[in-house]
Order: sequence, then C-alpha cells, then structure tokens
Amino acid sequence: MARGAWRRRLIGYKTTMNPVYPPNSSSGNLLADRRYDYALALMARGDDQGAGDLLHQALDLVPGWAAAHVALGEILAKRGDIEQACAALRAALVSDPVDHLGAGARLAVLRGETPDHLPPAHVQALFDGYAARFEDSLVGALNYRAPSLLVEAVEAVLPGHHFAAMLDLGCGTGLGARAFADRAAAIDGIDLSPGMLRRARDSGLYRQLIAGDLTALLQTPAASSLQPGYDLVIAADVFVYLGELYPTLQAIFDRLAAGGVLAFTVQSHAGDGVVLGADYRFAHASTYLAQLAHHLGFTVRAASPAVTRQDRGIDVPGELCVWAKS
Repeated sequence: MARGAWRRRLIGYKTTMNPVYPPNSSSGNLLADRRYDYALALMARGDDQGAGDLLHQALDLVPGWAAAHVALGEILAKRGDIEQACAALRAALVSDPVDHLGAGARLAVLRGETPDHLPPAHVQALFDGYAARFEDSLVGALNYRAPSLLVEAVEAVLPGHHFAAMLDLGCGTGLGARAFADRAAAIDGIDLSPGMLRRARDSGLYRQLIAGDLTALLQTPAASSLQPGYDLVIAADVFVYLGELYPTLQAIFDRLAAGGVLAFTVQSHAGDGVVLGADYRFAHASTYLAQLAHHLGFTVRAASPAVTRQDRGIDVPGELCVWAKS
C-alpha cells in the first residue's frame, strides 16, 4: 500500500472535517517519516505515550517538522500539559508561518482566544486533501444536509421564485448548485480549494468558478469577475471558518440586488458573540447574527435552529437564516 494511502487509513477514525494531521506530510527524512507514521498508528489505538515517544524521536531527526509538532501538541494537550502543548504549536508556526496545519487555531483554543478567521492556507489544504472523498464522507458519514435545508427555507420565504443569478459561497464540489439548479438561471461559485473547484467544474452547473478567499473576492469584485446584482447568495456551512462576519456580510450586502436574498447556515452556541470550539469551527450566537442583520440593513425573513451535520454521530447545533436586502 502506498505511504499516503496507508496514512489516510490510519487517520480514518477521525470523522470530522478537520483531520489533525496532514495525510501526505513528509519531513524528507525516511526514518523520521516512519516514526511519524507509527506514532499516528499508536494514537489511533489510544497509545499516546508511545506515540509521543516516537514523535520526539522524529523531531530529534528533523527539528523543524511542523506536522510532528502539531501531533505532539495534540498529545500534550490531552495530557493536560497546556504550556508544553502551546510550545509545540508555536514551533509548528515557526516552521509553517502561513499555517497549512491550523496550528494557530489549536493554539487559540488552548488559550481560550477567538481569532477572526481560520488561516486560508489551512482551509485550502484541508479541502484540497479532502476533495476526492468529500461527498461520501460529508453526506454519508456526517449526514450533511445544509443545501437541502437552504432550499426548503428559501422556498418557504419565496415560494416558487426563480432567481436570475445565484452566488454559491464556499461552493465545494457543487452540492449547493445541485440543490438550487432548478431555481437559478445562472450560478457562480467561489472556493479556496482548487481541488474542490475541479470537481465543481465537472458538474457543469456553474456559469463561472473563482478560486480565492471569499471575503477578499467580494470586496474586490472587478478583480474576480463577479457579476453585479445577485438576487440569491448562499453560504452552506461556510461561516464556520470565519469568526467575525461583519466584513463578509457587508460585502455580500453590497453584491446583492435590491430585494436579493442571502441564505446561510452557521454552527450556533447559547452564549453571546462568537466562539471557536474544540472542533476548530466557529459558532455564532443568535443574538450576534440578529445584531449584524439590523446594523447592515438586512431584513430577517427566517431564523431558526437547524442541524446541518453530525460529528461522531452527535447532532451539531446550528442556525439557518434567510435575510433580504431591504
């Protein structure tokens, strides 16, 4: 079995969309790579002590290997050694400053902090690595149904309405376009992951597909070839990767036609504001969303609790919103 395929099998017990360890990481040192692989196997079996010993050995061989530092940080955090776990994650960031592995988010959780967003390089790497099995894992293992819930919510607000132009934010492989295909004449999509966009392109449902950070693209539409005046924008479980939503929602408001609709889902929590959870996803309070809608000038047409997916068989609490541009 090829090395990358074997490692993917080792981490397959992780059912969330946020694997801790990159599936094809290599230090460039065969002995270090073998120790890392064995460490992941031991972690999968619950032997964190043995895994930690092997990771220390790997780092003795390749001190600047970010993936090994992240894995070691995970083990140290589980042991309750927060100071050393933070040190391991800081070392990963030194080696990988753009943060493909999401070490910064893990560090923020340990410190009880909430960053504005997850690193774009991490989100791109995560979904590029996940593109080939995305739909089987998301729809099958996680019971994902955000697109179908958005269709139902939009239909309840605007029954039978047909949209001239729709923008699918974080379009992934095209599940949103499939859900709305008979309700929109033209659909554009944005996603960070080229791997996801290749699969979306194969669907044949999009007028155009644009690679990049959605907030930056929305704020500079001329540079991204975005069309003006969308009458529907959807974001299915996309805002879980963004903490502070004001800049993105302001940019969406500006791109909507008069009377246009924004339909989106978030993970939710019962407190106030925004929190970064232990699953390294942002959760947004209902009160926070309502305040943003009012401040930006949206009319809230629908806002209700919704479960868009499961994590290890447990429903993840969320909220489904349909807002209109007044």
